[in-house]
Amino acid sequence: MKAIIAMSGGVDSSVAACLMKKRGFDCIGATLKLHSKDNDILLDNEQSCCSSKDIEDAKFVSEKLNIPFYVYDFQGDFKEKVIDNFVSVYENGGTPNPCIECNRHLKFKKLFEKMKELHYDYVVTGHYARIEEKDGWFYLKKGLDETKDQSYVLYSLTQEQLGHILFPLGEYSKTEIRSIAEEQGLHIADKKDSQDICFVSDGDYAGFIEKYTGKKYPKGNFVDVDGNVIGTHQGIIRYTNGQRKGLGVAFGKPMYVAGKDVEKNTVTLCTNEQLFTSELFADDFNWLIPHPQDEMKCKARIRYNMKEQEATVFIVNKDKIKVVFDKPQRAITKGQALVLYEGDTVLGGGTII
Repeated sequence: MKAIIAMSGGVDSSVAACLMKKRGFDCIGATLKLHSKDNDILLDNEQSCCSSKDIEDAKFVSEKLNIPFYVYDFQGDFKEKVIDNFVSVYENGGTPNPCIECNRHLKFKKLFEKMKELHYDYVVTGHYARIEEKDGWFYLKKGLDETKDQSYVLYSLTQEQLGHILFPLGEYSKTEIRSIAEEQGLHIADKKDSQDICFVSDGDYAGFIEKYTGKKYPKGNFVDVDGNVIGTHQGIIRYTNGQRKGLGVAFGKPMYVAGKDVEKNTVTLCTNEQLFTSELFADDFNWLIPHPQDEMKCKARIRYNMKEQEATVFIVNKDKIKVVFDKPQRAITKGQALVLYEGDTVLGGGTII
C-alpha cells in the first residue's frame, strides 16, 4: 500500500510518517507551499506552520526516514480559498476559522487530487482523530487524547475522503508522540506546536486585512442592545463576539461585543450576562452519518477549545440546521464552526450564521 504523508515539519506529521513506514507502507513526504516571504503581504512566520524552516525540517525528516520528499506549490489556491475567505468573513461581520478552510480545500482536497494523480492509496496526516468503518460507512471519531483531539476541524471530510485517509496519531497521546520522536532520533522531538494563523505573523488580523485589501475600514458607532449610541468603534473588522479588550472606550462597567451590523456599520455591546443565547442556525452543513433524524438530541461544540454541550438539532433543509441548547451558550459567533457529536463520533458540522 502507498501513502502520501502530509508533512508540516512538526513533530506530529513527522511521527505519522515514522508510524506509516513502520507499518510497511510505501511512503512519500509532501509539504504544501502556501505562502512565501517573497510576497510582501504573506510574511514568513517562524512561529507558525508553513514557514521555510518548516519545509527544511520536513525535508530533513524525510531524508532520515529514507522516503522521497516533494513540495507542492498551492499558493494560488491558498490565497483564493483561505485568505480571501478569511477577509470576506470579517468584512461581512463574522469571525472566520481559516484552519478549517485550509483542511477542506488544501490539506485534503488538493492533496487528495495529488494522491489520485500518483495512483497512491492514502493521504496521511498528523491529526489527532480516528476513522472507523462499519457496514461500509466511514465514521470520523475523536482522538483518544481529548486534550489534543482535532476532530472539530475535520468535519468537512467526505465519505470518499474518509475511505482514503489515515490518522495514525489518533490512538496516541501527545506525550507518547514526542517520546516516539525522541526514540527515532528526530531533531524536531521538542519542537513547539504552531499556534498562530500562519499568514498573520503578528496576530494583528485587522492590520493584515487592511494591508491585504488596501482598504481603510471606517469608524462607526458602538450601540447598546437597545440601539443607543454609546461610543465610536475603529472599524468593524477589529471586533468579534465576546471581545472585551481593545474596545478603546471606558463604560464604567465591563462591556463585550454582542454583534455587528455591516450595513449600518455598528458594533453592539452588552454586559456579560447578555452574551448568553440558546439558539443558532448553521448552514453549509456536512453530515457524517448516513441517516440523520429530523430532530435529534446530541452534543454540540461552537468553538475549538470548549466542551460539547447538550442540545437538540432540527434539520431545516439538506444544508441548514437549527440548534437549541439545553443551557444558554456564551458569545455564539457568526462564521465559526458548529460541530455535532454523539459520544466520540462526529455527526457533522457547518458554519454558524
